[in-house]
Amino acid sequence: MKISVIGGGPGGLYFSILAKKANPEFQIDVYERNKADDAFGFGVVFSDETLSEFLSRDPKSYELIRSRFAYWDDLDIARDGQKIRITGNGFCGCSRKTLLQLLQQRCREEGVILHFEHVVEDLAAFKDSDVIVASDGINSLFRDKQATDFGTTSSLQKNKFVWMGSTRPLDAFTYFFRNTPYGPIVAHTYQYEEGKSTWIFETSPETWEKAGFVTEDEEGTIQKLSELFKEELDGHGLISNRSHWRNFPIITNTVWHKDNIVLLGDAKATAHYSIGSGTKLAMECAIALADAITAHPKDIPQAFEMYEQSRRKRVEMIQHAAKVSLEWFEDMDRHIQQDFLPFAFGVMTRSKKVTLENLAIRDASFTDAVLKDFNKSIGNAETKTPPAFTPYQLRQMQLQNRIVMAPMEQYAAKDGLVSDWHLVHYGSRATGGVGLVLTECVAVSEEGKITLGCPLISSQQQIDSWKKITDFIHQNSKSKIGIQLGHSGRRGAVKRPWEGHDEPIETPWKLLAPSAIPYNSKMPVPKEMDRQDMENVIMQFRNAAKNAELAGFDMIELQANHGYLLASFLSPLTNNRKDEYGGTVTNRLKFPLEVFKTVRENFDKNRPISVRISANDWAYGGITPEDVLEIAKAFQQAGADCIDVSSGYTVSHQKPAYGRMYQTPFSDAVRNSTGIPVITAGTIQDIDQINTIILNRRADLVALGRPLLLDPGFVRNAQAYEQYPAGDIPKAYEAGISHLYPYKLSERKAVEGMKKALKPESHKK
Repeated sequence: MKISVIGGGPGGLYFSILAKKANPEFQIDVYERNKADDAFGFGVVFSDETLSEFLSRDPKSYELIRSRFAYWDDLDIARDGQKIRITGNGFCGCSRKTLLQLLQQRCREEGVILHFEHVVEDLAAFKDSDVIVASDGINSLFRDKQATDFGTTSSLQKNKFVWMGSTRPLDAFTYFFRNTPYGPIVAHTYQYEEGKSTWIFETSPETWEKAGFVTEDEEGTIQKLSELFKEELDGHGLISNRSHWRNFPIITNTVWHKDNIVLLGDAKATAHYSIGSGTKLAMECAIALADAITAHPKDIPQAFEMYEQSRRKRVEMIQHAAKVSLEWFEDMDRHIQQDFLPFAFGVMTRSKKVTLENLAIRDASFTDAVLKDFNKSIGNAETKTPPAFTPYQLRQMQLQNRIVMAPMEQYAAKDGLVSDWHLVHYGSRATGGVGLVLTECVAVSEEGKITLGCPLISSQQQIDSWKKITDFIHQNSKSKIGIQLGHSGRRGAVKRPWEGHDEPIETPWKLLAPSAIPYNSKMPVPKEMDRQDMENVIMQFRNAAKNAELAGFDMIELQANHGYLLASFLSPLTNNRKDEYGGTVTNRLKFPLEVFKTVRENFDKNRPISVRISANDWAYGGITPEDVLEIAKAFQQAGADCIDVSSGYTVSHQKPAYGRMYQTPFSDAVRNSTGIPVITAGTIQDIDQINTIILNRRADLVALGRPLLLDPGFVRNAQAYEQYPAGDIPKAYEAGISHLYPYKLSERKAVEGMKKALKPESHKK
């Protein structure tokens, strides 16, 4: 077999070594446009996990790399002279130039033919090759020539960064954050060999412009950064190597191969440097490609499929984590205002891959300090209380903990009346220890219902049926209960989900919306509301607020999310009005604010009101981050005590980016830009995630939906897992403590033991 590798970077070289080593009969040629000793950049980073893989695949390469790397177990976070160290990380740095030379050496030893200063512009020169590996980097010529076939997408991120070096020695990977006169700048730094370290400076475009940086002015950049980071450089200078300011490109490909061409390295996918090295990702994929071709040397299409199947999910996970991480750095101006310890914790947990428990296994002294600082900040004398179980107050409503039962439709009401089903549903979660129960959406009118099974709070009978539930919760638990009031708008009159998702009922009632735009092709066109319709809806919300107080609710949540009536006014995708209620976000806010104000005026002033909004429509042309902040501020100024941050369901053609804790960046933005308390939700599954979210200040309260559907005892299990002495367990259930708490403790120890056992061994020399 003849294999041509275009691009002599680490990925292409390592693939060649492994493929030739496994298949000595293969002819493998590597074509590199630069000289053998050219190298742009400074150091690369590998984890202990990656080093272990290198050791198992090619011990000779591993030993060569290991003989020349700088190893560290510690990570430092420094900000304007403050510094904290987190241990137990296990990484090494290696000179990129040295790495290339070592891999070139191994290629020659295995019989791979290397061609330098060989510019390839036409694949016709390789028509006799069985396999062509396009490993020619971010600006891959051969990927771009067939971008449609590969399904290539490339987007430049907004932050500016420049890659430099220094002679400053470092004994830990260090993030140096500096508040400069122009704005925050961070340096990602690590030592890669004795007397040499990598310094990647990153900042927002606004700070970059204020500082007067010029893209290709290396001398001016060095002069300015050397002065700004004088303390951090400690008398050492900065070194450039074609160090021009750039914007990081996120590159993806829906297909990694076409005919006999296969993509590798940055040509295939990029991952932001803030979570690791693109070199690491390239070499790990090189292993998979070599394995696949070795397994199917006579069936290259099958080999390529095997390669893609084995790596695509892993690559996409890394890219997702990298994108979340880079977005954190894009919002650095907001995060850097936090006190130092929560800021440092936020740095460590920014990508959502690392949590409180992960960090505690690595360095308990760090997490203990963070917990102590958090509890001290809220006046809690018990410094080790898990954040989820600390109290929280909104107006005169005192919550015993920060776990909220999210609104979850039951579709079980009859003629708008709740029943024993609802009593058991809400009551069991309350006795199960949830701090705040939020009801499903309760319609303010018959035509405001989503389905025929939705509850109302319009008649005395409906008020009494709700009061039975609130009385039970108040008499048998310390939980509080809030009612979500809403109007379905254009999403109303549909079947229950198990009867047909977003399908209209046989005889739908008249639907109202800001504009005559149906939710989907099956749904009827709603009436565009006139002023009389608005007055009617305002009156319905006013009556519902009064009735909620009579029914004994501790709180109201106003539904302005998921494409229902009020949300439809807020999004430009569903509001194309030409009057004072359409156009700018200020205009789109007018009617929802009118509704909010009447609810606030007609509900006990000592009881709080939250507003649930959609912070992302997950569709082109939808609500913007700037819109979201203006919406949150407007409700805050109108008297809202809290913003419940959700996303999506505004339009049926949405394309959401789901993932663990996927909505927390939105709640983070609202909370830390406006100062208003927030509730977050969205694929939050365990107590570790809840504690992490609260500790890194992404939210004040955490709402759980589906985890509570099949586990009404979620909070009790979490309290036992944390060994937290709950003071609200009903007397009749207290006997269960002696069983559950030891069981959950042994379970936790077993999990932590497995995590420690799976931690890669140190490769320190």
